Amino acid sequence: MTFKLPELGYAYDALEPIIDAETMHLHHDKHHQTYVNNANKAVEGLIGFEGMCPGQVLALLDKVPAERRPSVRNHVGGHINHTLYWKCMKKGTELKGPLKEAIIRDFGSVEALREALSKMAVSQFGSGWAWLMLSREGKLFVAQTSNQDSPIMGEKYVGFTGYPLLNIDVWEHAYYLKYKSNRADYVSAFWDIINWDYVSERFKHAGNPHFDMLLNKNKA
Repeated sequence: MTFKLPELGYAYDALEPIIDAETMHLHHDKHHQTYVNNANKAVEGLIGFEGMCPGQVLALLDKVPAERRPSVRNHVGGHINHTLYWKCMKKGTELKGPLKEAIIRDFGSVEALREALSKMAVSQFGSGWAWLMLSREGKLFVAQTSNQDSPIMGEKYVGFTGYPLLNIDVWEHAYYLKYKSNRADYVSAFWDIINWDYVSERFKHAGNPHFDMLLNKNKA
């Protein structure tokens, strides 16, 4: 298998002024490309993983030889986390429909979700991610992971299980050029560029067989 850097899908300045063009260029073309390069090295020659997508590799992390597992965890995790992150951002979308109804059901209001997810993002110690998740039972919840850990790795590695709908990158390289050390301002501004159309599509299709495979991976 050979992982490739996905296209950004929009211009570097498309998210201005929330995220500046220079940050997007460096983050996508430099940081993410480095994760892709190292992810390919990490999985090179792994027996039994031929032809798998990044998500399948992470879902079977326990089956990766122990001496190679940290590299797979870090670099394949970084690749898949960033791939989702780019898609979760777009100007001008609106939260509506079944996802909005589920948010109100599970959090009480959209503002309550914003507060909960922002708290996860701001309070994450060091580098990591904040997540909007969907449980097998269909309940929305928020979570955080350290470094490049992905929810796809499962409870053994991140402490929870579920299907990721949205993530917020809180590594400093995601926001430092514009916001310096003020992560809270970046997280607050991020809400103006969430691609609710894409997040809603993930919510709509979360019950697919791939989702079931991810949640059942530890039983295989």
